[in-house]
Order: sequence, then C-alpha cells, then structure tokens
Amino acid sequence: MNRQRQYKQKRRSSGPIFFVFLVLGLVYYISQTESFNIDWGSPTPLFEEDEPKHVTELHPEVAAKKSQLVELAKQKGIQIMITEGHRSEERQNELYEQGRTTEGQIVTSARGGESYHNYGLAIDFAIRVSEDKVIWDMEYDGNNNGESDWMEVVTIAKSLGFEWGGDWANFPDYPHLQYDFGYSIAELQRGKRPPGYEIEPEDLEASE
Repeated sequence: MNRQRQYKQKRRSSGPIFFVFLVLGLVYYISQTESFNIDWGSPTPLFEEDEPKHVTELHPEVAAKKSQLVELAKQKGIQIMITEGHRSEERQNELYEQGRTTEGQIVTSARGGESYHNYGLAIDFAIRVSEDKVIWDMEYDGNNNGESDWMEVVTIAKSLGFEWGGDWANFPDYPHLQYDFGYSIAELQRGKRPPGYEIEPEDLEASE
C-alpha cells in the first residue's frame, strides 16, 4: 500500500516539471523556424558604440595640416596641388583594379577599406608648374635652390607629422602622405576612430 502511495505522489510531482520542459522546448522550436522570429530586445549600448561611423571628408586635424603644408611650401616658392583626400571605398576599388582588370598602371595595393584615404587620414599631392599643369617629377627644381621641390615638400610634411608613402619598402607611394594618429587599418576597419571626427547627421541621430 505504501509503495503505491509513493508511486502516485512521484507521478503527481513530476507532472508539472514535465509540462514546464515541454513548453520551453516548444518555444525554442518555434523561435528557430524561418517563419517566426522573436525580438529579444535592442542591442546593448556596447554594440551600438562599436558600430563604425561614417565621416565627412578629411579628419579636421588632417585638413588643418594639409593647409599648413600648402602654405609652408608656398613660402619656399613651391606650388602644390592636393590631388586626393578622402576617398570612398568604391573609388578605392576602382583604383585597385587599374592595371589589373582595367587599363592603366597599377597605382595602389589597397582595396576598399584598406587605405587611410578611406578614413579621411591621407592626402596625395603633386607639384603645380602652371595654372593648368601639375607634375609628379621628383627631380624638378622649380625654385632653383639646388634641391628637389618634391623632397622639400616631403620634408615639410614630415615636420608636420605626416608619414610619407615613399618610405615604404614593399610598395612605395610617392605622392602619398598620411596622418594616422597611431591607428592601424585593422583598428579602423573594426570601427575605431581618432577623436575629433565630424559624424554624418544620420549616424549621429542613430546613435542618440
């Protein structure tokens, strides 16, 4: 008699537990189907902060240094033209394909998102010899002081903190100057940005 009573008590106590597991299993199954999605809530602030923000043109500090470079070169009798600044990833991919799948010389080893231009942290320059002509002649001495105008510009740029692409051993880029604030391309690709960027209005609204 006691054994029958104990058996009935066990069945009564295990009933609710079985029902709970059955409900949980049913919810999990439904949530995995393609026709039913459960909104488990908005992303946490941590994920929102890690999302990359788009920026407008050059970083303000890089833009200021660019203007300084132009003025200091002018004081030495050298006119320069900034031929490239901020560059979209689409434009970067077009340049990468040049000399590979499209006509022209190879001008870059960086695909879209792999250049500091894509983050507003780099500029390219050329020497202006007249109102309608620029050159990339690294031997040209337009101010007749016995020094290459190109290398005089590079010296000024380095004094302002720019890194010169002509110093790169693997793929020298002689018109290229970058001011990267110590950020690697990998960090920028992960969404990290130097302070002081101008955020696009729609991105600012999304982050509030």
